[in-house]
Amino acid sequence: MRTLVISDLHLGNRAGNDVLRLAPARERLLEAMDGIDRLVLLGDTVELMNRRAARSMAIAEPVLRALGRQLGPGREVVVIPGNHDAPLARQWALAQGQRLGLSNEVSPTASPALERLVGWLAPARTRVAYPGIWLGDGIWANHGHYLDRHLIPESAVGLLRPGARRARRTAAEPIDYELHRRLRRRQRHERFPERLARRPVGTLVETAAGLLRGALLHQVLHLLMDTGLSRVTAGLLDAQMRYATVPAMARVVERLRVDADVVLFGHVHRRGPIDSERWPEQTGTRFINTGSWLYEPLLVDGARPPHGYWPGGAVLLEPGRGPRSVGLLDDLGAEQLHAAPDYLRRRRRMRSDRELSPSRSPG
Repeated sequence: MRTLVISDLHLGNRAGNDVLRLAPARERLLEAMDGIDRLVLLGDTVELMNRRAARSMAIAEPVLRALGRQLGPGREVVVIPGNHDAPLARQWALAQGQRLGLSNEVSPTASPALERLVGWLAPARTRVAYPGIWLGDGIWANHGHYLDRHLIPESAVGLLRPGARRARRTAAEPIDYELHRRLRRRQRHERFPERLARRPVGTLVETAAGLLRGALLHQVLHLLMDTGLSRVTAGLLDAQMRYATVPAMARVVERLRVDADVVLFGHVHRRGPIDSERWPEQTGTRFINTGSWLYEPLLVDGARPPHGYWPGGAVLLEPGRGPRSVGLLDDLGAEQLHAAPDYLRRRRRMRSDRELSPSRSPG
């Protein structure tokens, strides 16, 4: 069975940088689905963590309907909720308690939003799994949001929490991670001064990370990109991926006693390993990240694919071959992947004019 795994579409993202709302990216994905028997949506398919969830669902509907039509009735799509579309199955997961295992079939009617989403994917055969799914012998896929628990602050861009050996020896169940996330959600609903007083460093870092990952004021973003900070930011996140994210995911796998040779995950938006890259293996398990379908200017400005943060990442599973990372949008340029606001369009024109203008001799 040929399986394509994609994650972090974030349809309806507030910043408007979810690339599948644009025709060139949608067409590439639909082309890549030719010959695929199973499509896995590995979490954060729809952006439901903002105050305009209904708008996000409206943006997601035509995209998901296109995916369902392309697959048709003879092929399958698997939906696995993540953290940004957690309302799809959050209450269902909490209700399972200790019965919640590594891979559970979720009723499509677990929530009104999930029922609508599954309906849009017709006529493809659709099933929902949570928190992960076995995609083959020794291959486990999970969105990856549980890894936040092992980072400081508890976000995808945190540093590895100390006490690695102790954490690895402590067994856990999926419901333990779910209950912890529920506690953290309640804490995030506190007013900013209260959160700052209780967790000053974590609150400041989480706020800064949210700004840098897309909600930054356009004028400030323009200034940062002009200084070449995109390369610095991507480099720092690459180091964080190697020395914090992958080890944190390894802790999740060990604590949950996941007996897998390969673990596929998303959540952190960094596709890889790519080509000759090598990420450190953790306890004999190979980790592969799907990447995301967001165009994040502060990470890819001036970059050329293949690039870890270039949108369109996926993992392809084929009979007789190991899982491999692929970039489905690597042949598209920034102009085709980002409905840029005016300030970015002006900046691109200025850059193009500089590149095309003849050199001037001194004097």
